[in-house]
Amino acid sequence: MTTSQGNPPGQGRNRFPEVWGRVPPRHKNFTGRTDQLNELRAGLLNQVTAVVPTSEPIVPRTLHGYGGVGKTLMAVEYAHRFRDEYDLVWWVMADQPGLVRSSLAHLAPHLDLPGPAVTGVEEAANGVLEALRKGEPYLRWLLVFDNADEPEELNEVIPQGPGHVLITTRNHRWGGVAETVPVNVFAEHESVEFLKKRIPRGIDTQEAVELAEALGHLPLALEQAGALQSETGMSVQEYLTLLTERTGPLLREGKPPEYPQPMTAAWQLSVAKLQENLPEAMELLRCCAFFGPEPIPRDVFFPVEDGVVRPEMARLMADPIRLSKAIGQLGRYALVRLDNTSRTIQVHRLIQALVREELDEQTQESIRVEVWSLLSAAAPDSFTDTASHARYLELLSHLRPARVAESTIPDVREFGLDMLNFLYTSGDYETASLHALGFIERWSADSGEEDPYLLRAQAKYANRLRDLGRFTEAQDINRTILPRMTGILGATHPDTLSVLSGRGADYRARGDFWKAREHDEEVLRQYEDAFGPNDPATLRALNNLALDHALTSDFVAAQIKHERAYMLFKRIGPAGGSPVLLAYWNGLAQVVRLAGDYTEACDLGEDALAYGREQLGVDDPRTLRTQVDLAIARRLSGEVDEALELGQDAHSRYLRLYGIHHPSTLAAAMCLANLWRMTGELDGALELAEDTDVRYARAYGHDHPYKHGCTSNVALLYRLAGDPERARAMNEGALTALEARLGRNHHYTLAAATNLAGDLSALGDADNAVRLGQGSLRRYHELLGPDHPSSLGCASNLVLDLRTENKILEAKQLADPTYDSYVRTLGREHPFTTACEENRRLVADFDPPLL
Repeated sequence: MTTSQGNPPGQGRNRFPEVWGRVPPRHKNFTGRTDQLNELRAGLLNQVTAVVPTSEPIVPRTLHGYGGVGKTLMAVEYAHRFRDEYDLVWWVMADQPGLVRSSLAHLAPHLDLPGPAVTGVEEAANGVLEALRKGEPYLRWLLVFDNADEPEELNEVIPQGPGHVLITTRNHRWGGVAETVPVNVFAEHESVEFLKKRIPRGIDTQEAVELAEALGHLPLALEQAGALQSETGMSVQEYLTLLTERTGPLLREGKPPEYPQPMTAAWQLSVAKLQENLPEAMELLRCCAFFGPEPIPRDVFFPVEDGVVRPEMARLMADPIRLSKAIGQLGRYALVRLDNTSRTIQVHRLIQALVREELDEQTQESIRVEVWSLLSAAAPDSFTDTASHARYLELLSHLRPARVAESTIPDVREFGLDMLNFLYTSGDYETASLHALGFIERWSADSGEEDPYLLRAQAKYANRLRDLGRFTEAQDINRTILPRMTGILGATHPDTLSVLSGRGADYRARGDFWKAREHDEEVLRQYEDAFGPNDPATLRALNNLALDHALTSDFVAAQIKHERAYMLFKRIGPAGGSPVLLAYWNGLAQVVRLAGDYTEACDLGEDALAYGREQLGVDDPRTLRTQVDLAIARRLSGEVDEALELGQDAHSRYLRLYGIHHPSTLAAAMCLANLWRMTGELDGALELAEDTDVRYARAYGHDHPYKHGCTSNVALLYRLAGDPERARAMNEGALTALEARLGRNHHYTLAAATNLAGDLSALGDADNAVRLGQGSLRRYHELLGPDHPSSLGCASNLVLDLRTENKILEAKQLADPTYDSYVRTLGREHPFTTACEENRRLVADFDPPLL
């Protein structure tokens, strides 16, 4: 592309860039700022840029000033005025840092990159940042981050490269990390020019000067004044007289600097006239002032049957024609910003603050309660379908500004708990835990430790802590609240039974698998008695018990229970993407793999992963868990390349999303270490496995079965790396610990014993290797049957050790049926079958399932 030459910026071809995304429309009355816009343009053009990485990072330009001076309007004007000079312009609302990456991710398809629905928000956003850095496919790009707060919140998402970055902010700390263009009030000639545009019936220069002086040349105040005079026909002198009457008391009150006196006075005049002409519009504005400064869905303002709503608002919402008129009037008075495409109303935070300041405490409280009722009524019953998901996201931005946690109204607290359920369903465990903690702190102070809503919030908080790997904290909460919930809600109340079920998860997290199984058998009985065998809550208890059976080596019983939970829930479960269905689906695939049917496990896992990616997203924690399990199944079925691609991708996503210490990251890391071992990357596998082994001890405790299983994996790698002595010592320790925790007849214990036999054989102690192998094989047969791949691997290794001991006949009697069984169960071409045929030792690696 070429840039127009010989024309002033914005007056050439008047084209839009190839990519023009989310940029607000140009303000029709934009005035002045010529010097500042030219200074901004010159600064952006003079910055050092590079297409390759450089030690000189891109320096953003910030438009800095306090509220109401027109920072955003100036950024909008810059984008429109200089659009000929860019191939890509993208606008990012930066006041909620958690949504910035999502905004960047949606730029990906415009750069010929996979979008967030394909790769997930994190990967799509990172791809965008890399493409911008390289200048591919566009060298000339502009990103605008509007209304940024703390620099630290955006440091990682400000792109480098050949383009330009523009930031609007009220925070002076940006001066230390960016070149600042201060945005102040209008100069006199700019104020006059603006007012003459804004008041179509005419205003002479002297009147404009007087009015601008009275309003302190503050653009937002001038917009308010112009809108009021344009709508009402009020003369300038009349307006000035009223303004003087308003400003005197304000000056005597000594309003703080964030509420500029001219803005306050101008706002009061607009409000007074609005109250006179359409009082219900003023009531609507007051209501909007108690939401957050983010867009408010217009259909939130709908009649509420059971909520507490002021009579004037109830009448307005019951009359859609008057409601539309009120909304339109607020827009015409420039008191709100209307977006007819998204059907939202947005109020400047300064105007919100001014509205609230003018109300006495009793009125503030009544409106706050009203907003709570509107938010509660707007929340959908479902959490899984697309429309409900979008609505909850819209409401989420108002949860804290509306101070929902302060409510003692049952329906409002129920809404708060529903929001926690939505955040769980969407996989946002961290945000869910933060909001739950806020509810707990407030509700315990307001209602006491035995409040039912408090107890339910604590139960949800415990579940999210467990999801985040904070097992001990979750266990302590459940242990504390279970007796209270039993006494207050009753032993068969759904929330009481849910916490009781959570105790089973606590036992699993501690490594007490048998205790968890015994506990969950009783929990399932109670659910069946209370709700019947097919209720969704009962199916959840059934699925938990299936997990326990798998963790105690009873794969047959586990598979039966997983099948029942999956099939029944699929029939009765909710529409849309259900994380519960995916968990049941993946649980079934996992136990099929544990039972030795690797091909069927891959088929189930592929279907489950496709469902998770499509319905929940590629970065959803339940989707990633399914991906790790499929990688394991692919590896065991001999499809190592496919498994490696899945495993590396899942591990990198977990690292990015949850950090290196999270249990899910650790499980993905051990999966990857096993894959690297199979591809011959022994050094990398050993380094990763050793690091993961140490972190497992921190995550679960030094005596958890997972820790000992990981140690056995590390020992295996040491033997393969040529240090069988060290491997033997490590495997002996792991085997002893596993026998103490799980008993000798457990598949974790037998896997460690199989690996120890390999160590003994490598050290020349074939006699003890045979003894250990024979005992292990007998137990494998009793536990899993003779045709299970683990049994066959133990038998194949035993054949090698028997031959070393010159027990040829005994070896022959075991070798032939072992090979035949391999062919029958896994196929002639399977790597395990080939290893048996070629007299190569097989290993028993460990893949810790996620709890």
